[in-house]
Order: sequence, then C-alpha cells, then structure tokens
Amino acid sequence: MKVQQVTVGMMSVCCYIVSCEKSGKAVVIDVGGDEEKIVAACTKGGLDVLYIISTHGHPDHVCGNGPLQQATGAKIIMPRADAEFFKNADVKSYFSMLGLPESPPADILIEHGDLINFGEESLTVIHTPGHTPGGVCLYSAPHCFTGDTLFVGGVGRTDFPGGSMHELSRSIKERILTLPPETIVWPGHGYGGSKSTIAKEMQSNPYLGTTALP
Repeated sequence: MKVQQVTVGMMSVCCYIVSCEKSGKAVVIDVGGDEEKIVAACTKGGLDVLYIISTHGHPDHVCGNGPLQQATGAKIIMPRADAEFFKNADVKSYFSMLGLPESPPADILIEHGDLINFGEESLTVIHTPGHTPGGVCLYSAPHCFTGDTLFVGGVGRTDFPGGSMHELSRSIKERILTLPPETIVWPGHGYGGSKSTIAKEMQSNPYLGTTALP
C-alpha cells in the first residue's frame, strides 16, 4: 500500500491518496479542496481512483468531492450516520457559514466493520463518533487514517453540532488506542505534525493520559 499525503484547501486538510502498488487502483480520503492538485498527483502516478472517502461530513473534508468525482468518475463513500445528520436543515445552516460547497449524495454508505477494497488492498472502517455522529477512521495495518478523531498531540473538537466529548473519548480509548502501538497515525489536519504512531501519542499526547480522557 502506498500512501501520499497532500495538504489541501482553505482549512489545510490532510488529504490522502492511497493506492495498491500492484494494480494502480486507488482511493482518495478527505478531499478538502485543491482538486486539481489531487488529480495531477493521481495522473502522475498512473492511478485509477475507484472511491472518494470522507471520514466525516464536515464541509472542509467534503467540499472537493463533487469536482473530484467529475474528474475521475469515482464513487463517493460517506459514513451512514453523517450522511443522515448533515441532511438536517439546522445543521446545514450552521455549517453554511464556511461558504464551502456540499458533497454530492454518497454512492456508498459505510458502517463500523465494513471493508473498502481496491486492487489487492483494503481499508477497515472503524466507527469513532464524537467529533461527528458518524465519524470514522480507516485502518489497514500499519496505517490508520484518523480524520478529525485523533491528531498528532491533540484530538478532534466536540463543540460543533453533533459533537460529544464523552463519545470521542470512548471512541479513542476503545477503538484507536487498542490498535498495535506501531500503527501509523495519519491525521485529518497536521496541527501538531503530519504523522505519528499510536505508541507516540499514548506517550506524549496531553489529551490521552489516564486522567485526560473521561
């Protein structure tokens, strides 16, 4: 599995181009803008993009889904719970202040435990609610794409509609920190760094101490 990290959009989202090195089949995770940059990277690598995956429904992570789908023909994958939550008129109104386009409707809805296959590779869906109701991480040893659930030295915000610190804490403790310590953490934003490992985060992330997580 080859992983290419590309920082995109006005919110500096960490977008990932993840590909099967044998077949050239690929997925793109969290398209937060700068679609032309993503298309150029995929073209340069000779990649066939099958899926556009959103780890959650916040506009800064889905605003490029439409243009990238038009450019590649890839299917859009969204967590089921977020696809429903972000249809809510009040939720749409709240996030419209960012001025970012919505994602087209998802072609495929995912839930905890689902597999996303591309070429000879696959990603396992880990439902990690807290930042949003449907937020997910995507795992294929030794890689974990954590979206806005876990950052390098931080965790996702819970003060937006649908956020819950209790749920986020439980998600991290029960479904992320239980992964092997050598697991590479690929975050949704590079606030504290572009990547880390579970072991490093357990040792140095101030939000993950035994007294930090509820």
